[in-house]
Amino acid sequence: MVASASNSVGSTGKQTVVLIFGGRSSEHSISCATAAGVMGAIDRSRYNLITVGITRDGRFVPAVDDAAFWALPPGDQALPVVEFAGETIDFAFDGSREIFRVDAAGNRSSLGVTDVAFAVLHGPFGEDGTIQGFFELIGLPYVGNGVLASAAGMDKEFTKALFLQAGVPAVPHVVIHRHRWLADPETVLEQVRGLGGLPLFVKPARAGSSVGVSKVKSLDDFAAALEVAFAEDTKVVVERGVVGREVECAVLSGRDGAAPRVSVAGEIVVHGREFYDFEAKYRDEDSVELIVPAVMAASELAEMQAIAARAFDALGCRGLGRVDFFLTADGFVVNEINTMPGFTPLSMYPKLWQASGLAYADLIDELIFLATERV
Repeated sequence: MVASASNSVGSTGKQTVVLIFGGRSSEHSISCATAAGVMGAIDRSRYNLITVGITRDGRFVPAVDDAAFWALPPGDQALPVVEFAGETIDFAFDGSREIFRVDAAGNRSSLGVTDVAFAVLHGPFGEDGTIQGFFELIGLPYVGNGVLASAAGMDKEFTKALFLQAGVPAVPHVVIHRHRWLADPETVLEQVRGLGGLPLFVKPARAGSSVGVSKVKSLDDFAAALEVAFAEDTKVVVERGVVGREVECAVLSGRDGAAPRVSVAGEIVVHGREFYDFEAKYRDEDSVELIVPAVMAASELAEMQAIAARAFDALGCRGLGRVDFFLTADGFVVNEINTMPGFTPLSMYPKLWQASGLAYADLIDELIFLATERV
């Protein structure tokens, strides 16, 4: 069980949280859905909420505070998108933490002083250290990982390098830069063959939600898979396919510098698809089964939790993270760490904490507490 947070509050009796979502990445709409989960669950008796969207071209704009408006729709309906409607949002750079609404004529009105930012941005320009650097610059406490951990966690090349340096077992892989592939494809293919066989997974190095990811079962399809990945990033990670169960643990920082806390394990079982791709994650719920808690021996769970904590520490994470594993015949292998995992009430990260004794609203409390604790 995990104790819920006990945050200090200002003279109004509430803390003010600015929830920021959307963004410039291909995961824009997934960020909106994550924000919807937070809007619907945050304890309004404890927090004032200011909702700020970032458009696809990077404008900060006022956003409606309505969970239903931002939730993922069923079927093939259009995904939610933050749009510019003539007004923008400005942040004070004088250390006051004040936020302003700016109308089409340039008139500014204060939305008040904020206590903490909760940026539920996924992918580049948000999960990669950029928004975290912005918060550091303006002196605004924020939920989640810092600049370095966010940047390293977003880049699969450096994530794996840090894992291996810390003794965390990682999936065998090679890194391919677009210019190298164009200049000398045969040398690149030789490196890929050195991974030891098929299938292969071709992934943009700095993207998430399985955007741009392909499963390659024949090298005849490799070049096409690279082009799909290169559409998202100029750097690609090619991983050897691993046979094993897909299992995950959620991690929270410890309070007062204590060791990270790790949840029970969950398992992802995919039906009728080649792998856990974007459609399976967000559009085709019937193709995926999330088993929480996962069935495994107590010794296996203890080992998995220890590796998850080591992976979290290897990147210098703070706040939260979800560590994704394969449980193979030879033991655990870490696939990746997600420094801002999906956060809807149905996402794996909150589900894992709910199964560990921490309710969704209390998880939000705890993350806000951890953000303000380190100020």
